[in-house]
Amino acid sequence: MIKCLRVDHRLLHGQVAFSWTTSLGADCILIANDDVVQNEIRKTTIKLAKPSGVKLVIKTVEDSIKAINSGVTDKYKLFIVVESIEDAYQLVKNCPQIKAVNLGGTKAREGTRNISKAVNVTKKEEERIREMLDSGIDVEIRMIPLDTSIDARHALNKEG
Repeated sequence: MIKCLRVDHRLLHGQVAFSWTTSLGADCILIANDDVVQNEIRKTTIKLAKPSGVKLVIKTVEDSIKAINSGVTDKYKLFIVVESIEDAYQLVKNCPQIKAVNLGGTKAREGTRNISKAVNVTKKEEERIREMLDSGIDVEIRMIPLDTSIDARHALNKEG
């Protein structure tokens, strides 16, 4: 069962690893990222952040989609973490069992606008979020579980 799909440019770190995993009751974390699979330094860093007693799986986005759709992840209380809105969009588009996306943090980059404390989006990312919302996916902005959830549509519509 998929507990949460989270977008966080830092992927797995203390705040995510402990507060989210505990709050969700997750027993498996899936990092869906094309770079981490082949980047030993990033992989090691992520493994160090993993809470004890929680399984960690690192796969490409495509392999993550295949695993989710095959049913092999069904036995887990799965917490999926991706680095970008585009990766989340690909998962949502290809895995009908994903019904919600949590935007936790995206870096300020050239061409982005800030829509909340830690979320910065490009025009294309705004379009992707709107597409997900329009297709019935719940997209929220929330850094940690105790924060108040902000509806992404509301955040996108604010002046910026």
